[in-house]
Amino acid sequence: MCGRARCTLRADDITRACHRTGGPVRSLNMDRFRPLFNASPGSDLPVVRRDDESSDGGVVLQCMKWGLIPSFTEKFEKPNYFKMFNARSESIHEKASFHRLVPKRRCLVAVEGFYEWKKDGSKKQPYYIHFKDGQPLALAALYDCWENLEGELLYTFTILTTSSSPALKWLHDRMPVILGDKERMDMWLNDSSSSKYDSVLKPYEAPDLVWYPVTPSMGKPSFDGPDCIKEIQLKNDGSNLISKFFSAKETKKEYSVSQEKTCSNTSVKPEASPSLEEHKREVNRGASSEESKDCLAKCSSDTSLTYQIKRDREDISSDLKSGMDDYSKVGSSPKIRKKGNLKTGNDNQLTLFSYFGKK
Repeated sequence: MCGRARCTLRADDITRACHRTGGPVRSLNMDRFRPLFNASPGSDLPVVRRDDESSDGGVVLQCMKWGLIPSFTEKFEKPNYFKMFNARSESIHEKASFHRLVPKRRCLVAVEGFYEWKKDGSKKQPYYIHFKDGQPLALAALYDCWENLEGELLYTFTILTTSSSPALKWLHDRMPVILGDKERMDMWLNDSSSSKYDSVLKPYEAPDLVWYPVTPSMGKPSFDGPDCIKEIQLKNDGSNLISKFFSAKETKKEYSVSQEKTCSNTSVKPEASPSLEEHKREVNRGASSEESKDCLAKCSSDTSLTYQIKRDREDISSDLKSGMDDYSKVGSSPKIRKKGNLKTGNDNQLTLFSYFGKK
């Protein structure tokens, strides 16, 4: 699809871009042309076509309306330039609006670039597509002539499209037919054999076609000027920021785990202490080394410490059980003392607070 284009070329730039400098060039209605950065259907743009009145291969540089109005359209109808501003090259031999134009009403449209929109949900981001060296693009087109009620002849054209090149598939599934050299332009403009000019209606796949994002204000046909082709920086959407946040968090977590593993691998593992029975057997065998005696003493000390801790735990459990029994007795009394009187000097009853206070 091609619905917006930039054309700020001079008349001599147009004929040069279409390689039409070797013969006579006749101009028609070029006074209607105004340079546009945001040309859309209904705009007046220069078109190069064959001059049927010339016998020496001359061409006509004519300003026409973008958006085909077939000649069989009723004179009283209001022109709709958006209805047929593009024609699918695969079906131009089938549709009545186009197939009668193919034999003798082929033409070239020279522009500096065109715009295409990338859909992202409900949003659309426009891109400006052009040649890397800034040279104009010559697009294949068809034209027709329609007469309105006032008897005015209106020349209009439609730009042919084809499937997108592999490099542009991500942006859109259609692109205009770009004729990249003089041979292809000659075939489309002058050749009478349909098999030959059909061969040029292919996607343009050369690497010199480049693109970049431009302002979304391009969506308004009234928006025009150099800002249309000014490159912008795309902002990351919220989903990208969230994914980056969790990605960074996951990376940090993996780093912490790896650090712990490294520390655990490099730490010194404590040696297992020999059991008391083993050292007793060693002593019984008559082992008199100082190392065995020290180790036996260490194990005996550790065992005594373990028994002492066990006895302390039993004493604490016994005292705690006794205290809880006393507390249950106090709780069964019909008279309940207020919290403020629990710590009075005359109160000799055992309470949970006084019990642990003594401890």
